[in-house]
Amino acid sequence: MSDLDQLTQSLARNVKRWRGERGFTLDALAARSGVSRGMIIQIEQARTNPSVGTTVKLADALGVSITTLLDYEQGPQVQLVPREQAVRMWSTPAGSSTTLLVGTEARGPVELWAWTLMPGDESASDPHPDGTVELLHVREGELTLVIEGESHAVPAGTSATFEANVPHTYRNDGAEKVEMTMAVAVPPAR
Repeated sequence: MSDLDQLTQSLARNVKRWRGERGFTLDALAARSGVSRGMIIQIEQARTNPSVGTTVKLADALGVSITTLLDYEQGPQVQLVPREQAVRMWSTPAGSSTTLLVGTEARGPVELWAWTLMPGDESASDPHPDGTVELLHVREGELTLVIEGESHAVPAGTSATFEANVPHTYRNDGAEKVEMTMAVAVPPAR
């Protein structure tokens, strides 16, 4: 079985499991996530490999991290995730990418991401649930962080935080690649 097949199977199993644990019907999860009922059925039957955006919407609606939906095993106290086990979630032909480095479910999902954005690339995100906070640190280049249409320059060595319950975009308007680390903290599902 290929890595993609294993990922699809894990996602199917875990969406179904967490939907059941939350007591959500297919219709309830569709309404909470903005993902169609038909797409959720396809995901739960491992008949599709959804986009990162769809996976994020489902994780947010279920109140779990993407790590949990992708079936990372949680260790007792310390969890080490070797580089080769980090999950690349998004990439472009130009070389931009996001990689989920590690995550936890303590007091709501918390995820740590590594980002590379090549010149001219961008990644837009739908709003996350109320109470979601993103923190980022730019290690190289200059990020253009767009929050509700307002641009903020974030040069190398600078950190930023914001409430992520609004549309936001990560963009590289410069001539050098942007390297950054980002953490996402999502409140527990109610």
